Amino acid sequence: MNSRNRVIVTGDFCPINRIEELITEGNYETIFNDFLPVLKNSSLALTNLECPLTESGQNINKIGPSLKASPHVAHALSFAGFNLLTLANNHIMDFGNEGLESTMNACEENGIDCIGAGNGLEAARRIFYKSIGNYKVAILNFTENEYSTTSGDYPGANPLDLIENFKDIKEAKENADHVLVIVHGGHEMFNLPSPRIKKTYRFFADAGANAVIGHHTHCFSGYEVYRGTPIFYSLGNFIFDYPQRHGLEWNSGYAVEFKVNAKLDFRIIPYVQCTDLPMVQLMDVNAKIKFEKAIKKLNEIIADDSQLSAEFDNYCQKVKRLYLSYIEPHSFVLLHYLRNRKVFPSLLSNKKKLLLLNLMRCESHRDVISTLLDNRKVHG
Repeated sequence: MNSRNRVIVTGDFCPINRIEELITEGNYETIFNDFLPVLKNSSLALTNLECPLTESGQNINKIGPSLKASPHVAHALSFAGFNLLTLANNHIMDFGNEGLESTMNACEENGIDCIGAGNGLEAARRIFYKSIGNYKVAILNFTENEYSTTSGDYPGANPLDLIENFKDIKEAKENADHVLVIVHGGHEMFNLPSPRIKKTYRFFADAGANAVIGHHTHCFSGYEVYRGTPIFYSLGNFIFDYPQRHGLEWNSGYAVEFKVNAKLDFRIIPYVQCTDLPMVQLMDVNAKIKFEKAIKKLNEIIADDSQLSAEFDNYCQKVKRLYLSYIEPHSFVLLHYLRNRKVFPSLLSNKKKLLLLNLMRCESHRDVISTLLDNRKVHG
């Protein structure tokens, strides 16, 4: 491929633990290793920045971990060849407005563009355009709704909103030759899309996207070509050093390289990351064989709606106890009587309210809850 017409898209980049230590030391080449030529020989290289770049110590009130890294990370990304970051994800607002502002400032200082988040919804929805060879490419970035998204004149990430997303894809299609839609969503450590996600990403293709690329699940998923539009359901982690999680799913992923001509041709580039060594490494021949076998199986399941539905129901069964514990009412008539007369306090703490809000707001969490509460699918 001619480097003048390549676009490289990678998954979740969270430079913590050993990776952050190497960045502090300025040891960038070790981190990106033999993936560096892939990035540097492209016109446009993207990654999903899975955390704000900030020195702030004030995280927001939320359920789940708050992630951050040093603003120096932007220099490492620039060194590697990244020139666009997608910020629409569930962690970009972990350290509030200050964290987002620090991130965007660090990127600007290092010549890196950002999309998918901003000081309000209008800024977060901004479409990124770039001329590559004789063609103009538009890139849009959405995320499922958790603590990070905005819906008004306050900072946050661009939310998954099918009506508004449809409008933005249409606008991008009118002004560009190719439209790439990048979505952060799905079920963590489940390597298939839910039936709802499959319909949603196909909807984006029908709206005019020339490619749809997903991430968030921390494991790679399969892909399909739907009516000429390639849809990649999850790229997996690009670089995410997390000692509590190790294995094929967490430590393997793939990038997508697009060749920009009259149509978008693509190839996938598999790698391993942050295993015994804190770096990303292209897969060797034996690892590639195993990867290709795994992704072929995933693709076959994605192509069959009944198989995909059955796999998602199985996943829901695996997480059933956890999710039902989230919504367990701990309620009976006497308790209601005492609570209404203020003899017994409410068990709905502020933390519980945050949890329930996230379960209702986030599309993937709702997928699981609605499946588990559907008596036609789940018994007991």
